[in-house]
Amino acid sequence: MSRLAQETKRPTERALLTGVLLPDQPVESAGPLSEAQGLVEAAGSEVVGEGVVQRRERPDASTLLGKGKVSEIKQAIEQHRPDLVVVDNDLTPAQVRNLEKAWGLRVVDRSELILDIFARRAQTRQARLQVELAQTEYLMPRLRRMWTHLERMEGAIGTRGPGETQLETDRRLIKRRIQDLREELVEIEERKRREVQTRAEAFTIGLVGYTNAGKSTLLNQLTGSTVLAADMLFATLDTRTRKWKLSDGREVLLSDTVGFLQRLPHHLVASFHATLEEALAVDVLLHVVDASHPDAAGQMVAVDKVLGEVGAERRTEILVLNKIDRIDDPIRAQLLVQGRPGDVVFLSAATGEGVPELDRLVRAKLDERSARVRFTVPFREGATLAALKRTAVILEESHDAESGTTLVARIGDRELGALRRSVPSTVGIDVLEPAAMRYSSAEGATA
Repeated sequence: MSRLAQETKRPTERALLTGVLLPDQPVESAGPLSEAQGLVEAAGSEVVGEGVVQRRERPDASTLLGKGKVSEIKQAIEQHRPDLVVVDNDLTPAQVRNLEKAWGLRVVDRSELILDIFARRAQTRQARLQVELAQTEYLMPRLRRMWTHLERMEGAIGTRGPGETQLETDRRLIKRRIQDLREELVEIEERKRREVQTRAEAFTIGLVGYTNAGKSTLLNQLTGSTVLAADMLFATLDTRTRKWKLSDGREVLLSDTVGFLQRLPHHLVASFHATLEEALAVDVLLHVVDASHPDAAGQMVAVDKVLGEVGAERRTEILVLNKIDRIDDPIRAQLLVQGRPGDVVFLSAATGEGVPELDRLVRAKLDERSARVRFTVPFREGATLAALKRTAVILEESHDAESGTTLVARIGDRELGALRRSVPSTVGIDVLEPAAMRYSSAEGATA
């Protein structure tokens, strides 16, 4: 007897959006719940209804929203029949419990939603541990919410003790798990730090920017790699480093990392702090901005704030206004850079437009940290000559039957320091013009 095929795919969850606009909260140009809608879609759910927003001077202590709005959302729930309600604010455990009682539905706040997206996207061991740590710390004060079924037995003989025991047991287990996660992350971070130190003799560039600004697409365009580049929030969570060969033949290291967001959960920022530090310990930052986004200016401010928190605001920065192929009014893009110091380049990571100008700016930054040096290489030192041509820009080259090959080259002070330590003493090294600037890290640098 044959059986009919049955659909086993999990149905898409339907979410109703709501939130409170507080006086100190950034206003989104595309609408007060536009970013929340993008987060819900990135989590694989579907938004239903128009969403309900309330402006308040301060949140209600018990439900965040006022009583009238709680009733209005209850009516919207009856109309649209969602599977859950997403609140675009952080809620206390008591507020979640009260709203779930009032609406009869599961309630997810902004932090829980973002943590869920991170849990879905984490690929490496380090990213998964960082997300688990953030989720576990978020869960700790909310354990009682998970044991609400015990409340129905309150006062019954033999129930009060076991319920309390289970709650305390869970707390003890979670505290132990948090400690284990932190210890394992410290080991991974120390190993990563050693890996970063091995790159000390290379010129390094970090891609930073708001989530979905196009950083991964730019990484692919510049390096020829094929990392995931999707039109969704938080497509990248793990730091990726690739070699970028500039038009003059020199190679630099380009690192992509997780995008930033306004009102990121503090547990998440703390968990990913080491990853951000690793990606930002670079010589030059490329601040990538989606210039076509209606709230591009606000996103730039949010990125600047995070950079300030991790101590990277003093790094040399090139502002990259991306997606110019989607901009109808060029004046709008020009307004974004008014009053901002540093170099600016307009480009499209998707089409390659503007990439040569970015290449030129990076070469100029590299030249500032490069010395003009004369090398005299005996003919028998062919390996040294090949290494020089890989790491330096050759300005002049001549040959002499007695002394060998003479090169006048521009080379980074860090690479020069490495060569001094590795080449035979028969190779002559004369600095004709020292570097105008030092690398961000002095390791391996020699003027």
